[in-house]
Amino acid sequence: MKQESILVCGTGIAGLACALGLSRAGLPVALLGPRQTPPVRAADDYHPRVYAISESSRALLDRLGAWRLIEARRITAVEAMEIHGDADGLLDLSAWQDARESLAWIVESGEIERALQQAAQVMGIAWHEDKFVGLTPQARGVQVDTAQGRQLSASLLVGADGARSPVRVAARIPHEYTPYGDMGVVAHLDIERPHQQRAYQWFTGDSVLAVLPMPDTAQGAQASLVWSMPEGQAQAWLAQPPEAQQAYFAAQAAAITQGRLGRLGLRTRPQGFALTLERSAMMAPGVALVGDAAHRVHPLAGQGLNLGLGDVQTLIQVLTARAPQQHLGEARLLARYRRRRAEPVLAMGLVTHGLHRLFGTSCMPLAWARNQGMSLVDQLPFIKRQLIRAAMGQ
Repeated sequence: MKQESILVCGTGIAGLACALGLSRAGLPVALLGPRQTPPVRAADDYHPRVYAISESSRALLDRLGAWRLIEARRITAVEAMEIHGDADGLLDLSAWQDARESLAWIVESGEIERALQQAAQVMGIAWHEDKFVGLTPQARGVQVDTAQGRQLSASLLVGADGARSPVRVAARIPHEYTPYGDMGVVAHLDIERPHQQRAYQWFTGDSVLAVLPMPDTAQGAQASLVWSMPEGQAQAWLAQPPEAQQAYFAAQAAAITQGRLGRLGLRTRPQGFALTLERSAMMAPGVALVGDAAHRVHPLAGQGLNLGLGDVQTLIQVLTARAPQQHLGEARLLARYRRRRAEPVLAMGLVTHGLHRLFGTSCMPLAWARNQGMSLVDQLPFIKRQLIRAAMGQ
């Protein structure tokens, strides 16, 4: 039986960042999960999933030694964001309104993972290429059983193993799951007009279409699509052959965007995923959850990964500030982590869920009020600065 002080289960972005942060804080840590290094992509070939990285998340990745390992040409700064209501509502946020250079940075999921893996290798973090299958509580921590028959003893097990989290299930951590009945569809786009480092979002009543700036390709300007829509509509579109998918999207995009970026065309085959609102108790004695294992929110604010990296930062702070007599998996210590994350997680859930509900109703008085509200906020510099700082995790 191998003794590990902290065992991080999950080798995606949240798990790698957590292990790196704990290691840099001087805490003994090991990873449990597959080592699947994302392939190095050609100049005009981009990972299908991208993230909008906030300033606080970028700072964390920089402290972990990962940000500098991402090729600069594959990072796109977002200098402004244009949000359209389903009538004439408009909110325009620009970095200069709060004396900043950027609101966020668009980066491929695969590039972040590869950089974190390289940083973990440099740090010499132990990595068990195995699969979690169960746990047994112990007096000071847990015993973890793996698919290869190993037993790993840890003072603290960190579950960073995704939305379906086997760690959460095994630890019997309470979990709430609410399906939206919608799907998120992602793809990369060829766009006729340059995006000029500007992100766009259109609320249509039953869907939210977001266009995120990405590096130009040899064919011209490029952007990333995140389109949330009713599940039936999404499934019908995804089931179509490529030519029909392209025609459907071109027609829908022209109607929604009103030519704001010129003609939009699919550059890659669209991929869909179910949208849910999920919350958990985030901890049990000897176990803490981070990232999607702990919570999920609607992607319309683009803050899911940033929320998970906020978990990582807070957990590291709580563990490094513990009293000398406290062991890493002590329930009172982990409850402190849960309390510190309760407000930001709840706030983000309320904002995204509230916006989804607000723009999902066809009630005329509400439709008028939501669009008037957006335009009113657009005239209030102080409120806009607060929105900018909240989006940047500050």
